[in-house]
Amino acid sequence: MGKATGFMEITRTEDPRTPEKTRIGNFEEFHEQLSEDARRLQAARCMDCGVPMCQSAIRLKGMVTGCPLHNLIPEWNDEIYRGHDEHGLSRLLKTSNFPEFTGRVCPALCEKACINGMDGDAVTIHDNELYLIEKGFREGWVKPRIPFQRSGKKIAVIGAGPSGLACADQLNHRGHLVDVYEREDRIGGLLMYGIPNMKLDKKVIVRRRKLMEDEGVSFITGTDVGKSISIEELSKKYDALVLCCGAKKARGLDIPGIEKCKEVHYAVDFLKSATKDVLKGNRDKWAISAKGKNVVIVGGGDTGNDCLGTCIRQGAKNILQIEMMPKPPEKRPDSNPWPEWPGVLKTDYGQQEAIEVFGEDPRVYETTVKELMTVKGKLTGIVTVKIKFESGKPAEIPGSEKKVKCDMLIIAAGFVGCEDYIISGSGVKLTARGCVETREGGYGTCVPGVFSAGDMRRGQSLVVWAIAEGRHCAAETDEYLMGYTPLN
Repeated sequence: MGKATGFMEITRTEDPRTPEKTRIGNFEEFHEQLSEDARRLQAARCMDCGVPMCQSAIRLKGMVTGCPLHNLIPEWNDEIYRGHDEHGLSRLLKTSNFPEFTGRVCPALCEKACINGMDGDAVTIHDNELYLIEKGFREGWVKPRIPFQRSGKKIAVIGAGPSGLACADQLNHRGHLVDVYEREDRIGGLLMYGIPNMKLDKKVIVRRRKLMEDEGVSFITGTDVGKSISIEELSKKYDALVLCCGAKKARGLDIPGIEKCKEVHYAVDFLKSATKDVLKGNRDKWAISAKGKNVVIVGGGDTGNDCLGTCIRQGAKNILQIEMMPKPPEKRPDSNPWPEWPGVLKTDYGQQEAIEVFGEDPRVYETTVKELMTVKGKLTGIVTVKIKFESGKPAEIPGSEKKVKCDMLIIAAGFVGCEDYIISGSGVKLTARGCVETREGGYGTCVPGVFSAGDMRRGQSLVVWAIAEGRHCAAETDEYLMGYTPLN
């Protein structure tokens, strides 16, 4: 696959990014594209490695490396190298419903498993994927695929995030009639209101929605299942239900008075508000604004990074990002060899921008918030404390307390499960982790005809895992309805 000696002759070159000083002035996507000739050279680096770990999704030491969708990566890299882009796209779409999403926001589990990464630089799989799908849309290769025959079965998918969209896409192409219910005014779930526009332009989601509608999928937005209509009511109208409502119950901080403090925001609320303002053109009148404020973000993951980039664009005075875990090493230790997931330091776009604006990395490790400081109920600062882990549990280090100015506190500490009002009274059960309980190794709940997928079933995870879950759930739902399934 690719050029036999390409990985030895050609240096890895990623898609360029708009310089930090320029991109922080707007919410436009900051990824640019290589020329087609340069892209073919990058695809040429994909070697005929025999066992392509990039498409394996193998679990090693509790972490997955390789693509959960099992994308046919060597095949479409070879097609790009040879100039057969349309055929390369057909191979990509065989396993991936939405490469335009994963090509923008996926952390590229595939690249972490690329054999070139064992002693050099991995192939630019992530960028190559985005190249194929975007060229496909530009050239008109991506067209509505309308089923030539309908089964007569009706399915309701609850939640229009990546798992729900993938499930609906698969079931529609199988010939079923699919209605997707979404409580927000727009589809996409966290793709729409959890990921900032500069990372995923919302026009990309609108484009996909139109394509799915042209293919026969119906979207019912502004309908909050569990409140405006119950699962029991939907069960009477549909042959099967699929619950894909995410795991949006945010993890809080155990600090007295924090829930009453108006200057404390959960990341999901902050990012949703910011995106809504961007879409409305309200970029000078933010509903939740970081402008001129000393902001502290609790959480060092992708969501915390997205909050960081958003605060910079809103004009924050200063930003501190707090992380409980120790600082990862900059290079792989011998105990973390390829193809394991690399537990190394990642400096993402938000941190890069903060370094450019403030002159230093905003992250502080092995630290948590101990106390809020307020004046007449208004947040003025926080007290942080250093921690260490004893028997796997965090413990405060006495005497390490520190006062920090803070006008705005954003909690990006993850999620603790799904919002259970959605399934109230339905008979569907939850696990101890707050997720929908399904049969072992499957997607069916204890209620016949009701299935679940994505974060709602597995807990907070990646977009690529949500899409994979949606596809697998669609296959199980189809088999339940038809007695067999050609879906995979």
